Amino acid sequence: MKRISVQAANGTYEVLCGRGALRELPHVVSRIRQEGAVFVVSSPRVWRHCGARVEKLLGGTRRATILMNDAETAKNLSTVERACRHLVRAGADRRALIVAVGGGVVGDVAGFVAASYARGIALIHIPTTVVAQVDSALGGKTGVNLPEGKNLVGAFYPPKGVVADPELLSTLPPREFRSGIYEIVKYGVIGDVKLFEFLEKNMEKVLRRDRAALGYVIERSIAQKARVVSEDEHESGLREILNFGHTFAHALESVTRYRKYLHGEAVGWGMIAAARLAVEMGMFSSRDEDRVASVTARVGPLPAWPSIPAAKLIAAMQADKKTRAGRLRFVLPERIGTVRCGVEAEAEVLARVLRACAGGAVQTKAAKSRRK
Repeated sequence: MKRISVQAANGTYEVLCGRGALRELPHVVSRIRQEGAVFVVSSPRVWRHCGARVEKLLGGTRRATILMNDAETAKNLSTVERACRHLVRAGADRRALIVAVGGGVVGDVAGFVAASYARGIALIHIPTTVVAQVDSALGGKTGVNLPEGKNLVGAFYPPKGVVADPELLSTLPPREFRSGIYEIVKYGVIGDVKLFEFLEKNMEKVLRRDRAALGYVIERSIAQKARVVSEDEHESGLREILNFGHTFAHALESVTRYRKYLHGEAVGWGMIAAARLAVEMGMFSSRDEDRVASVTARVGPLPAWPSIPAAKLIAAMQADKKTRAGRLRFVLPERIGTVRCGVEAEAEVLARVLRACAGGAVQTKAAKSRRK
């Protein structure tokens, strides 16, 4: 088990990662809890799998469990309100501690609840999906969606601790498991050549959930996320690299009303589109684009690109938080392991890339890469 430190404005917190890390939960809680009660936020399906184990580890400190729908469509202000009212009825005060047990939706909602309730109460994350373990549970981004766009209402609110145990991934359905691997590919492209090369050579082992391979890629991803957010907690500089593929991804999720893609799948498409845009702009080699397409395709087949005009997708991108003065800004690769932030693209070039995705040109390339 590894202990990885993350620097935040309100102090340093630890990420415990590795098989068996969940057994350390009582020690994590005892170090953080300020004599208040513990309130668990989870979802029915996650709680069925690991609720009894978490309850046993928390013992008499747990006062109540709040179960919420963990679909992306439920990641909204209504869900936040219901959770806060449940806390009031259960007697939560400013010394309360929330333990979020679930994937990215549960973590984002529980984090926003913790940031808002009584103007801020303590929070621990127990991520149960690959996406949550390597990405969303770290760094303090919390929030919910609006009909106009993804994650538009939220707060930076770092947890007091994170317990990332790969054993909790064993019951993940194959599609959800694969969805998280796209985020791991992202880490390879933006800053870890060794991780990317490992995925090129060992993707099948990772997809089989081989203990050593999965543990390796999760630990390297967590270490990279910790490094980035420790240096730039509030996304004023370096942290923007974590948004590689996400401007496209958030637009895809928004225009399909969060019903077509899992988040990681949208990121998979976003990385493919961003690599193509970088080639169109002369920043990225076609050879490296093929490598990104190949690794992404080997994770598994993505849901088809939506039959939506390029203009509508561009309009959805305008709602992205990274837009400045109405101008879209992208994180684009320069080579494997290095990306550039704040790149503006001409509307004509962007529309050409989107039409290529919609018309099948990019899908064909990815499919050929998958067969290699």
